[in-house]
Amino acid sequence: MPNAWAQAYPARNITLVCPFAPGGSADIMARLIAQKLSEGLNVPVVVENRPGAGGMVGANFVAKAKPDGYTLLQITGAYPAASALASAPQFDAVKDMTMVSMVTSYPFIINVPPNAPFQTFTEFLAYAKAHPGKLNYSSSGIGSIGHLSAELMNALGNIETVHIPTKGGTTALSELLAGRVDFMFEAPTLSLSYIKSGKLKALASTGKERYKPMQDLPAVAETLVGYETISFIGVGAPAGTPDAIVQQLNNEIRKFVAQADTVKRLTELGGEPQTSSPDEMNRFVANEFRKWRQVITQRKIERQ
Repeated sequence: MPNAWAQAYPARNITLVCPFAPGGSADIMARLIAQKLSEGLNVPVVVENRPGAGGMVGANFVAKAKPDGYTLLQITGAYPAASALASAPQFDAVKDMTMVSMVTSYPFIINVPPNAPFQTFTEFLAYAKAHPGKLNYSSSGIGSIGHLSAELMNALGNIETVHIPTKGGTTALSELLAGRVDFMFEAPTLSLSYIKSGKLKALASTGKERYKPMQDLPAVAETLVGYETISFIGVGAPAGTPDAIVQQLNNEIRKFVAQADTVKRLTELGGEPQTSSPDEMNRFVANEFRKWRQVITQRKIERQ
């Protein structure tokens, strides 16, 4: 039977649910993935934006969809973070979703206005320690990966900064550009152009090691040992999707991520091309879920 599934699939349009609003970094990536999958599978792959609840509205929709390979979910770093925050989850983020493959990964950049009273990450930490509760930061909402990344920094740095949640999309970045908040964690996808133009100042990256396109920028982990936050983009499907279909999708993702034009585009968007097996991605997402649950508990963040 697996061969019959593989031969019949895909016979019609595929929907890739982007769990965020149009225009943001996730939406940009979803459209690239849909275009490339469509070219490889020879059927239209249509992006459907279903924003809300930090990505959980779209994720819940896909988790409960028919597991036939025709409804896929764009998985981002927000997926395990928002899942960990949910007080009454409508589905099990680990058991009810089958991961297909990673596509790209990237750290966040800690950005501040160019006229900030600190110009390095070390100066930023010193200022925050000297002025507890004075600095504030924007994010796309409570439980967003930007929010939890900052709270992990607060915990490891023994500092207190104030969270200013926004309604998502590019609103958090707009608040920083307007000078209404002091800093934010933003994906390179959206922040690199502002850093290059001098409208924002980059203080540090959040990966375990320095961010390859910005080797002069220190990693947070160089000052706060053990700190690591990366975001990622990948594809998931409802649990129970036949293995043959999952493997076919995995093969297609591996093919297009290896293409020179895809590598170029992912790099331009600030990411590092990265594929995985379904099992590898399943384990990674489960580990991220556990990490964020621990941060939520430690920082006494109210589960939503």
